This record gives sequence, structure tokens and C-alpha cells, in this order.
Amino acid sequence: MSNPGDADSTPVTSVQQLADHIAAGCKPMERFRIGTEHEKFGFRIGDLAAPPYQPTDGQPGSIRELLEGLQRFAGTPITDAGNLIGLKQGDAAVSLEPAGQLELSGAPLETLHDTMAELEAHYEQVRSVSRDLQIGFLPLGFHPIATREQMPWMPKSRYAIMRRYMPKVGTRGLDMMTRTCTVQVNLDYSSEQDMLRKLRVSLLLQPLATALFANSPFSEGRPNGFLSYRAHVWTDTDNQRSGIPRVMFEPGFGFERYVEWMVDQVPMYFVYRDGSYIDVAGASFRDFMNGRLHNVAGTVATVGDFADHVTTVFTDVRIKRFLEMRGADAGRADMMVAQSALWVGLLYDEAALAAAEMLLRDATWEDAVALREAVPREGLAAPWREGRLRDLARDVVAIARDGLRGRARCNVAGLDESVYLVPLEAIVAGEPTQAEHWLACYRQSWQGNIRRIFGEAAI
Repeated sequence: MSNPGDADSTPVTSVQQLADHIAAGCKPMERFRIGTEHEKFGFRIGDLAAPPYQPTDGQPGSIRELLEGLQRFAGTPITDAGNLIGLKQGDAAVSLEPAGQLELSGAPLETLHDTMAELEAHYEQVRSVSRDLQIGFLPLGFHPIATREQMPWMPKSRYAIMRRYMPKVGTRGLDMMTRTCTVQVNLDYSSEQDMLRKLRVSLLLQPLATALFANSPFSEGRPNGFLSYRAHVWTDTDNQRSGIPRVMFEPGFGFERYVEWMVDQVPMYFVYRDGSYIDVAGASFRDFMNGRLHNVAGTVATVGDFADHVTTVFTDVRIKRFLEMRGADAGRADMMVAQSALWVGLLYDEAALAAAEMLLRDATWEDAVALREAVPREGLAAPWREGRLRDLARDVVAIARDGLRGRARCNVAGLDESVYLVPLEAIVAGEPTQAEHWLACYRQSWQGNIRRIFGEAAI
């Protein structure tokens, strides 16, 4: 989720103006970039508890201390009501999810080689600071042992609003906020038509990504019956702004239709003014545009307000001035870069994108929704046409590999970006997913002790 940011104070005058705002993200292919975001749970080495925001009982190991320590790596503080909540690091940012999950919002980079280097540098920075604080970080899709009540809350004002509102619109929203971690990749488009092609391919394949990257089989100290419990949580979080909206598959969908859906169908959370968040949860952005919100009477809706509103949409693929792929659990470093590699290979090469469209030519919105319901529990064994999802995975990973080879972006060793698909190629060849690997450990070498995962999965 975002930090306070977009300050465009231009008054909103029409839906078309907002559609043009999003369309301004279109860029030529030579300017396409890769932005990868990944999250991880903090834990205290001594007792595996989630670190609080502030130090407690005079003991080190707080999130604030971590952020303060990270400032030595050229980090510019981001604050909310005087509280340090993140750092700007050039075009990248370190930020906090609601329970202190630490996120790197990566810079827009040219190649996946750069993405891997960025991730490794970030991990080394976090390790160097957290070592002295006696805390560690665990990239899983769902917290393996903590209850919701055991997770701390960070002092970010927008989260207080969401915390009050979430229980009104779903049963698992607070779990999503406090006990999940994800990895996503942000990718560009060149035109409205290019956006639409990439959007529909990636929406149809997002359940496949969930299955490939499943990494949350435990909750509250025991197996939960799912491979991606994080994905299950999202099925009842706030469905007016989540999932795979039917509107994105309707004829005539584009930037303007997306904005209409946003202002009429997706309720607001807040309005940000003068350094404070005003709670308008449940209100219509259309009413805000038309001056009909009583608790912000006299406040003119701006393009910046709309940009903030866009950040509160949690669809499996989110449209901003780029596309965000949002279907994967956090996991091992090589798997998090593989997530970016999968989508870059599919969407940044014309031949690969066309091949993916052909592979999915008969797939429908109903297919995507049904698959989204099945994969949290069944993973790659979920039904797909006459076979299983693993059959589709083989073809999709092969297309992505060809797309990355077609890009021909080589590192100093002469290797192209397809090297980052190796862990996915192993999975489609029959090796276990991350979730399946951890379940086998639980049943065998761990002898039922889930706490062992903190030692084996930590960064």
C-alpha cells in the first residue's frame, strides 16, 4: 500500500479528465520498465513475536528502530503525524504494511538482472540493521503462527480508517491487512489497446500465478488446508474493490469505463488534506466530485484525490499508469524475481503476448473466477479444461521463456533474463511448490514443529 504522496491539486472536472490522467502513463516500448514490490514479516529472534512499532520494556527490536537504522543507506524519511513510516531511496521506497510487514517498492528498472541486484542489495541492508536489533524477516504469504490479535498496528493514519471499515464489508479484511505478504510486479503499456490486451491476459492467468507461487500453508501454528491461504483471505476481504471484476471483460472497456467503475462502484476510504486523513469510508467518489459529501463540504475533489482512490482498489491486476500483477504470495528471493520474470516474458514481447492470447482464446471471465476460487486450496492440481492447471502452467512458462529470450537482455556473463524462470521450470516439471515443500518438511524433518520455518525461510 502507498505512503502519502500524489499532490496533484488540479480540480476534477470530468470522467474524461481522469481517464486522460491514467492514459498519460502510456509510453513507447523502449521506455518500458520493471518495478517489483515485495513484503516480509518481521519477527523477534528470541520469541518469534512480531516486532512492535516502538521499543517495549526497554528491549530493542522495533520497526521504528529498523527504519532509523536503514536511513544510513541514503534514505529520506517519510512521516505520518510525526511518526517515521518509511524511507525514500531514490526512485525506490521502503514502507510499512499495517502490522509492520516491511515492503520494498522497487525502482523502475530496465532488466530483470537489475531487479535481482536491487533485491539482494535491499536484503543486505535489512540484514545489516536487523542483526543488531535481534529481529529477522520472513517472506511468506501468511503469518505461520500469530493470531490476528497478536499482530501490532503501525501508526499510519489511512490504516486506522481501513481497520474500522474492513469488518463492515468482509470477514477477512483485517487478516489481509495484518497477516499477509505478497510480491507484485508493475509493468507498462504503450496504448489503451495494449493495456487492454495485457490486462485480460494477466487477469486470466493470475490464478495460475497464485498456484505457482503458493507459499502460505500454515496459520496459527498448524496446516490450514490451503496452499495459498493468502489468496483465500482475498476471497472475502472487500469484494467491491477486489478480485477479477466482470467489467474488465465487457465490450468497450478502457480507461474511461475503468474510471466510471472507480467513481461509481468502488467506495472511498479517505480524503487527504493538510497532512491528515479524513474518514469518508463507504462514500462515492462521484458524490465527492459533485460536492455531495457532508463531512468534506466545501472541499474540491482533485486529480490527486483520484490517484489516492486508485491505490485503494485491490483487484488481482490493478490499473494505474501501469499495470500491477497482484496474485502471488511472497517467497524465496529467486521466486520473487521469477514472478517478475514470468510477467515480463509474457507481456513485454509481442510474439509472447500473442501466443498467450492464442492459448487463452476461449477462456472467459467465468473461467477466471472459478479458477480463482479453486487454486488457494488445490494449487496446480485445480481443474483446467480437460486436465489440470499444471498443464496450462507448462505452456505459459514456455511462452514466458521465449519472450525473455526474445528480449535478449543479457548480463555481464552473457545470460539472458530467462535464467530467472529456472525455479518455475522446475515446478512445472514436477517439483513441489514452496507451500508443498514446507508441508513436506512439517510432516517429516520438522516432526510437526512449524516454528522451524522461521529458521529455514528467513531472508
